Amino acid sequence: MPTIPYFDWIAHHAGRRPHWLAIHDLHTGRKFSYADLDKRIARLTAALAARGIAKGDRVALLAPNCAEYFELQFACGRLGAIMLPLNWRLTVPELEYILGDSSPKLLIHDKGFAEAAAALAKDLLEIDLERPDSAYERALAEAGPAPPSVALTHDAIGMVMYTSGTTGHPKGAIITHGMVFWNCVNLGIPALITPETVQLVVLPLFHTGGLNCYANPVLHAGGTIVVMRTFDPGQALDCLSDPSLGITHFFAVPAPYQFMMQHPKFETADLSRLRIAGVGGAPCALAILETWTARGVPLVQGWGMTETSPAGTMLDAADAIRKLGSAGKAMMHTAIRVVDDEGNDVPAGGIGELLIKGPNITPGYWNNPQATERSFTDGWLHTGDAARLDEEGFVYIVDRWKDMYISGGENVYPAEVENVLFQIPAIADAAIIGVPNERWGEVGMAIVVRKPDQDLAEGDVIQHCLARLAKFKVPQSVTFVDALPRNATGKVLKRELRVQFVGEDAPAIS
Repeated sequence: MPTIPYFDWIAHHAGRRPHWLAIHDLHTGRKFSYADLDKRIARLTAALAARGIAKGDRVALLAPNCAEYFELQFACGRLGAIMLPLNWRLTVPELEYILGDSSPKLLIHDKGFAEAAAALAKDLLEIDLERPDSAYERALAEAGPAPPSVALTHDAIGMVMYTSGTTGHPKGAIITHGMVFWNCVNLGIPALITPETVQLVVLPLFHTGGLNCYANPVLHAGGTIVVMRTFDPGQALDCLSDPSLGITHFFAVPAPYQFMMQHPKFETADLSRLRIAGVGGAPCALAILETWTARGVPLVQGWGMTETSPAGTMLDAADAIRKLGSAGKAMMHTAIRVVDDEGNDVPAGGIGELLIKGPNITPGYWNNPQATERSFTDGWLHTGDAARLDEEGFVYIVDRWKDMYISGGENVYPAEVENVLFQIPAIADAAIIGVPNERWGEVGMAIVVRKPDQDLAEGDVIQHCLARLAKFKVPQSVTFVDALPRNATGKVLKRELRVQFVGEDAPAIS
């Protein structure tokens, strides 16, 4: 019997619990046991090898959420190849830069992206989830025996994930097999992940939050993931309520929680089976945390980024209410610091930049040694997030450094002002950006989405803020819009807002 490589969790569970459900794809209704999934991965491994894919080669995937993400991830692992998940919301020119930088040998794509794929690559393999005779399925069916798995170490590159650029081009964060493993260890224990875990996966799988919070840790433990093709708040609430699915775990950035709590089904949804509902990826408004807590679901906050695989800190469930608003403490095998501009540790209560170090941290950026060098100091990764520690060592993410603005010499963190805006019942969505001002340097502009059929004027918003914030933090103007621009994971694209309302030059990727 061949030896199972230590990184191949699917092969391991196929031997231990072959009939246990691994993946339930809601879009197609397909269900794969661990044995099913292991066989499909073996066939894909053989099909890739037949196309000349070998150790170190990149294989790109352009598709909505589907089981094929995990098939490709583990097939690449068996070959020592590198998976390249692509953001399907990007335009062809944006994707051209990424493919030019990473040079994949093969692009696997969903049929809905056939036109874009044809413009991007010569060697293509099409997935058609509605057709059992698609090119992808034929490749699996016709595949010969899989080659022996390649021996890998924790330092071997398993994936390259391109991060959204704030200026210029995106950077390809190198994701090693060790990073993914340590994320499973770091995150699996405090998130109470076991073989009995059933997670509803709604974030895009091309993003670290979708793939690793908590999908990969669940598969590592031998649990079940239920994959939603694209997020829909009503469908998500139905899934959480459905006893036949038995969802125990959920993770999202703040926006999906916001959209679900504004949905008519929220008040009657049965959320009693949820053991862990995690939130991260952006500062979460207190109004969101309080609304879900009132429904009996304290949101367990965490902090991370693509470069940290992604779990960096997490709030234990027992502290979710006591430390409402905190992102918790560093993961077990990770260290954090909060430092000032000179690199000195900031005392408790002070605001500085969050630094992080550990085996779950990227070694750097693909084809970009300059960005790698700029991002590290003595092995500590600069996160670009403003944070503070309380007296007990709990970290609070204040905002992104780049989103902070200075008004009259005072630092203003938009997330703090946005928390106050979300207290206004008529507001459905809101964001704060800094805009130039001759007297104060910069002042705040509130960009607000009203709830349907709600009356709300600029003066109402400003008066609400004046009663709750220091005057330099109060927005000087309010603009009403129909919707805020968001990326695929639901984060507000403040760069786009600054381009629209301030006139800054747009970056290549937002």
